[in-house]
Amino acid sequence: MAENLEDKAKRYRTRRRAIMLTALIAIVGTVAGLALFANILERKQESKNPFYRVVELNDETDDPAIWGKNFPLQYDDYKRTVDQVRTHFGGSEALPRTPTASDPRSVVSQSKLEEDPRLKTMWAGYAFSKDFREERGHAFMLDDQTFTERQQVVKQPGTCMHCHASVYGPYKKLGGGDLIKGFEAMNQMPYTEARKLVAHPVACIDCHDSGNMQLRITRPGFIEGMRAYKATQGVANYDVNTMATRQEMRSFVCGQCHVEYYFKGPEKRLVYPWSKGLKVEDIMAYYDEVNHKDWTHADTGAPALKAQHPEFELWNQGIHARSGVACADCHMPYKREGALKISDHHIRSPLLNLNRSCQTCHKWSETELSSRVETIQSRHFALRNTAMDALIDFISDLKAAKASGKSDAELMPAQTFQRKAQFYLDFVEAENSTGFHAPQEAARILGESINFSRQGQKSLRGLLPNTAPPMQRASVK
Repeated sequence: MAENLEDKAKRYRTRRRAIMLTALIAIVGTVAGLALFANILERKQESKNPFYRVVELNDETDDPAIWGKNFPLQYDDYKRTVDQVRTHFGGSEALPRTPTASDPRSVVSQSKLEEDPRLKTMWAGYAFSKDFREERGHAFMLDDQTFTERQQVVKQPGTCMHCHASVYGPYKKLGGGDLIKGFEAMNQMPYTEARKLVAHPVACIDCHDSGNMQLRITRPGFIEGMRAYKATQGVANYDVNTMATRQEMRSFVCGQCHVEYYFKGPEKRLVYPWSKGLKVEDIMAYYDEVNHKDWTHADTGAPALKAQHPEFELWNQGIHARSGVACADCHMPYKREGALKISDHHIRSPLLNLNRSCQTCHKWSETELSSRVETIQSRHFALRNTAMDALIDFISDLKAAKASGKSDAELMPAQTFQRKAQFYLDFVEAENSTGFHAPQEAARILGESINFSRQGQKSLRGLLPNTAPPMQRASVK
């Protein structure tokens, strides 16, 4: 009887502990469920409110720090464009320098002219033969343009502000509310006068509508250039801000400035030479048609051209563009911050951000992806060196022929070959992907450059008819 009572007591205690444990689990589960529910609601609310309206923004708010009050995550990324990190073929090392009254910079990037002295021969007689440095981040784009030694060699126009400063607000003010009129007015100013009208490098307002934050194009050069280019495809009166898709805009906002261009006429109007197409021979044909030259080569007398930074044009010939991949997908990839999905505004080489930039689509290791890129770039750089050697040899021969007393008429065919060989080489030299944006197209262009140099040398030796080379064949659209 005693054992039976003891067994009952044990069962009672066991049931009580089970009930208490169950109740405790239920309480913990309820609390956890409520916490999870609250977290979900909080994240949903975050996703509905991608920014907090701390300040009111309008079309006159050009200071990115003010935009940063509403968009602190993007602004923190934007500020990181001061980083100077070198990849194998690009980026810049931070070189200390002693500030002077004329140049207050305490840090600069390394000189490309010192890295490759052949560039001085290529650009003999032009300002780039005096100062040309590795590219740096957006944070430096205004100061590096302001204090380059090229400013001491040639009086640059206010046109340069188009891509080196936050000019949307200054254009509007200068044009009395008319963007194009302000653009035209600033083009004609001396650089030193135009510089007084701007305060920031490229900023939030240059790519985003202050009212709805949508991407927009603010650079008249690109607006007009795209209208001319689309006309070649049968699209009349193309308006990039109303007719482009959102994915296209994620490249176009970059293409506003990462392009080839020239200053047209005494008014120094900025023109993107796209009325025949975006390929190098299309642009060459345009320059030939309008009889444009950037300078006369000091050693040979050739009417020379200086390519700028045609990343947009070369990217358009590559597999990523054909696959619908935008500039921002690689250089400003999406990332998660809490419940928010934002573009990384720390704009930099994808090689420094392989996980987000490349592995979203390419499911290989970072080591494998990095190796593939460096293989492409190494092959490109080797071919670039071959083309550079060919051009320098050709320039040397042409210089000697000129010194021997040959007439301008006798030299003209070879000078025309130099113009073409030099521009084709410069087209990929000035393009900052070391061939990666379109490897096959870059190799084709370098091959054409080598051939132009070879043809020019044959011309000097009397092995070609003594006439100017024909215009390049039209590109295949």
